[in-house]
Amino acid sequence: MSHPIKIDTLLAARWIVPVEPAGTLLHDHAIAIDQGTIRAILPHAEAQARFAPAEHIVLDQHVLIPGLINLHTHAAMSLMRGLADELPLMAWLNQRIWPTEARHVNADFVLDGTRLACAEMLKGGITCFNDMYFFPEASAQAALTAGMRAAIGMIVINFPTAYASDADDYLAKGLSLRDRYQQHPLLSFCLAPHAPYSVNDKTFASILTYAEQLDLPIHIHLHETADEIENSMETTGLRPLERLHQLGLLGPNLIAVHMVHLTSAEIELVAQQGCSVVHCPSSNLKLASGLAPIAALLNQGINVGLGSDSAASNNRLDLFEEMRLAALLAKAQSGRADTLPAHQALQMATLNGARALGLGKITGSLVAGKAADITAVDFSSLELAPCYDPVSHLVYAAGRNHVSHVWVNGKMLLNEGKLTTLDEQELLRRTAYWREQIGAMHEE
Repeated sequence: MSHPIKIDTLLAARWIVPVEPAGTLLHDHAIAIDQGTIRAILPHAEAQARFAPAEHIVLDQHVLIPGLINLHTHAAMSLMRGLADELPLMAWLNQRIWPTEARHVNADFVLDGTRLACAEMLKGGITCFNDMYFFPEASAQAALTAGMRAAIGMIVINFPTAYASDADDYLAKGLSLRDRYQQHPLLSFCLAPHAPYSVNDKTFASILTYAEQLDLPIHIHLHETADEIENSMETTGLRPLERLHQLGLLGPNLIAVHMVHLTSAEIELVAQQGCSVVHCPSSNLKLASGLAPIAALLNQGINVGLGSDSAASNNRLDLFEEMRLAALLAKAQSGRADTLPAHQALQMATLNGARALGLGKITGSLVAGKAADITAVDFSSLELAPCYDPVSHLVYAAGRNHVSHVWVNGKMLLNEGKLTTLDEQELLRRTAYWREQIGAMHEE
């Protein structure tokens, strides 16, 4: 008789939703974790016979899912939560956000704001985020302090900020950061041109060259508002998507954020080119940008993930909220109750995000060989009773307040709702400091 195999952790739960294969729900199974990797997923009784874990955790009222992936954030902007409400996008940017950033954003702001965002995201079951902001080295530092997985955006914009003087400077700083961290198991990188209206053709050409040479995703806001498209027609004679297409940027590496205003021909083009789309329903609703045609995108087989956008335009970094909203809006828009079912909404919040980032072999589903990025959701509370279908509950009934445990790369970062790597009181003190600084500016 063979001896049990020594492993770090055996994690058992009432249900496991691995996301791959699609539609699977496992009862009374366990995940064997060793050195940060999923070794096997098998019935609990079988797992106990086969493995000798250093730690055996049984969550008998819980469902285990892949860690959620927030495919579009500006994490540090959490320090501007609620600062600029009830404004459309360009007024929101020009009147409130950009002046605040010009005055206050530095490496310390980004470090504190991103740590605040990481804490909020971890408590809501998010294990990986795709970020786009200034001073990305501070974002990377914050993510690593938290122990989270992050895709760090090498932001590029055609005007000077406290972070960089011109497009070449943004690119040089971003690429230098990538060189420093590219072997780190928790960090990956994207080129992050802000938007077609803030980046010129010459800069896009440089970005495309680097993306092709280094096989990097390109993360960009695109077709967010009707005004953006109208202005593009006036200045270039082209809709933004067509302009990017002519410049050669459409392809499997493109992560197009928002994509609210699209013609049927544009949807077909995105499908043909294999681009990924990030749906940010709360932010699009709050800024009155419109409703993205998600059912039409999904019908074309386009890879669609979910993003919160920033806490300055949402005002929460909550993928449970985005899953529910995405599913409900798609049903209302299509006039079909079976559009975007719960399993598909969960896949959008997990595996689709990983695929967009080029991380599909590492995270996004619970499969042997992938990283142990896992979220546990506690179904013991009254508002989740009775439970006939755990996946339905995850999308339509449960919320981030039901998340109890989170692991990234096999390390427990949330234990019974308590953060293990970040000090909440210290984060609140730093946040109060920035509230005082920014608040004083807006009271002047």
